[in-house]
Amino acid sequence: MRLRALLDTDALGLRLLGGEDELDRTVRGVMTTDLRDPSRYLSGGELVLTGLAWRRDAADSEPFVRLLVQAGVAALAAGEAELGDIPEDLVVACARHRLPLFAVHESVAFATITEHVVRQVSGERAGDLAAVVDRHRRMMTSGPAGGGPDVVLDLLGSDLDLRAWVLSPTGRLIAGSKVSGPALPADVCAGLAAAHLAATRTGRRGPHRVLLDGTAYALFPIRSSGRSSQGARDVRETVLSDWLLAVEADAGDWPEERLDLLQGVTQLISVERDRRDAARTVRRRLAQEVLELVQAGAAPAEIAARLRVAAPVLLPGLGTAPHWQVVVARVEWDGGEVEGGPVAQSLLEEILVDPLATGPEPSDRIAVAHTGDEAIALVPLPAVSTEHDDSESGIHADVLLESVRDPLSAGLDGDGRVTLGVSAAVHSAEGLRGALEEARHARRVAAARPGRVCAAGHQELASHVLLLPFVPDDVRRAFTARLLDPLRDYDRRHRAELIPTLEAFLESDGSWTRCATRLHLHVNTLRYRVGRIEQLTGRDLSRLEDKLDFFLALRMS
Repeated sequence: MRLRALLDTDALGLRLLGGEDELDRTVRGVMTTDLRDPSRYLSGGELVLTGLAWRRDAADSEPFVRLLVQAGVAALAAGEAELGDIPEDLVVACARHRLPLFAVHESVAFATITEHVVRQVSGERAGDLAAVVDRHRRMMTSGPAGGGPDVVLDLLGSDLDLRAWVLSPTGRLIAGSKVSGPALPADVCAGLAAAHLAATRTGRRGPHRVLLDGTAYALFPIRSSGRSSQGARDVRETVLSDWLLAVEADAGDWPEERLDLLQGVTQLISVERDRRDAARTVRRRLAQEVLELVQAGAAPAEIAARLRVAAPVLLPGLGTAPHWQVVVARVEWDGGEVEGGPVAQSLLEEILVDPLATGPEPSDRIAVAHTGDEAIALVPLPAVSTEHDDSESGIHADVLLESVRDPLSAGLDGDGRVTLGVSAAVHSAEGLRGALEEARHARRVAAARPGRVCAAGHQELASHVLLLPFVPDDVRRAFTARLLDPLRDYDRRHRAELIPTLEAFLESDGSWTRCATRLHLHVNTLRYRVGRIEQLTGRDLSRLEDKLDFFLALRMS
């Protein structure tokens, strides 16, 4: 509302003492204070009401007015009840700084003015927000080109000065207004996501009020319109997959009309999410087909043919994938009455995105299928890293765990668990079955650990795991191939006899002299061969663990 409207309202008993040229200023709020320095509580646009208790003498007026102007207030209204006439030094200070000054008649309570301003401002803001929602709804009727979450947030920022962001359940920034200023720090995003998940598990209706680092936020859930809260029998079916709208504001004093309109904004954003989920349908189906072939023991040629069909969808513009990884996730709830597979599928589609990536669509190169409580992701490495083609690039379990542990732990709330297993990279269809089993075994290793969210990678499938009788042959072959295939290939190309050298070195208990004598080699030649073995495998034959791994690999080959 405008200052002019306040002056024209007789019931408020305001008399203008200065600032007639500034009456078109907008009032965004009201504050009553008698502090000598109230600036820390001001955000700009307020009508400040004061009883002048802060003024001891004439010298106090100038610094008080200067602080108000620096805080960007709209006007000052001083009560006449305490001192009678408003002091001339205050009138002069306001005129010097071009701050409109009103006198409040002693018969009018500050509460009357406050109630009037709050009612008028809230009504105008609600009307503005209705226009924002209606405008975007009209945009969306013309199709996806009308705009996505960023457009809605831009309108909130430009029209209502509301800083808002759309976050994933793991705290990844999906969308933010260009007028919201710098992007939220990653730790703030994770904190908001954790608070949202924890509040959702309590069953309280949103928005949820959160105070983080001294800043108040209102958190609104964004649910897919295809599975609304009425359709979900249990909050655990959706808690780990719903997006949220974080608004930098305290919505505790918002009227119902405004809250309803913000709920309308979340519904508009959910339409964009539904479009993204629809686009994932093809990738999910491809993943299901490939994994069914892998688990059925189909011929590698048949699996390779299916991968060639999947590659253009998963890697648009990049051709075939040089490497693939498999990630397995399992979501389990106490009691077992909630199916975890669909939640694990949505969760994997989210957490396999680079945490630094923004936007709703960076996961368009990840295919995830689910069965029962388990979800399986088929990840072409270029979806994660296009800078490296070696098998060390891609997804690492510890990095994955670090990015999602805290938010998801809040959503699991003591009665659920998420466990993740990550395979090594494989170069062809022949390796996918071994990679799947490897990822499943890594997930079992993670499940044996304490904590609500746990992950393990292929590096942690140490030799002692391979001694367990229930480990499938595929896993044994994958372990053996990873250690010995580089040596066999080198021997085949160079006739270097690295495999016989490795066997003799281990049988000689790592003694350079005994091994060189046994092979009829000079010690320097032996050192060269052992160095080549270490270089090709990335292992260190001076370490007991690596010696043991080579020993087992040779015995199983």
